[in-house]
Amino acid sequence: MERIAPEIVRQRLLIEGFYGIEVNEKTISDYFTKITNNLGLKVYAAPTIFSPGGKGREENQGYDAFVPLIDSGISLYVWCNAKFFSIIIYTCKRFDEEKAILTTKKFFKTTETTYQSF
Repeated sequence: MERIAPEIVRQRLLIEGFYGIEVNEKTISDYFTKITNNLGLKVYAAPTIFSPGGKGREENQGYDAFVPLIDSGISLYVWCNAKFFSIIIYTCKRFDEEKAILTTKKFFKTTETTYQSF
């Protein structure tokens, strides 16, 4: 990817994996609290958490969630049947990627995880 606007600080991390815990709205809210506290990111509003409740394809049932940060936001997508998640941390403030990955792996008790900065 070509790096344009280098004067604008931004950091992006995609983390995906298979989880080994029960995931529901409380779990998602707890994750957002844990990850933002561990990375020193400031939240300015409550997370928004959606579940389509049976609309759409069965294999895609799960959650779409977002928490707004003073310095951007974190999006989380969960496929309940596959026990799979995809998280994008997007900030205009530097954060410790290794800490983000480790916190996520421990929280979700992942069985397999991959990640990519971009």
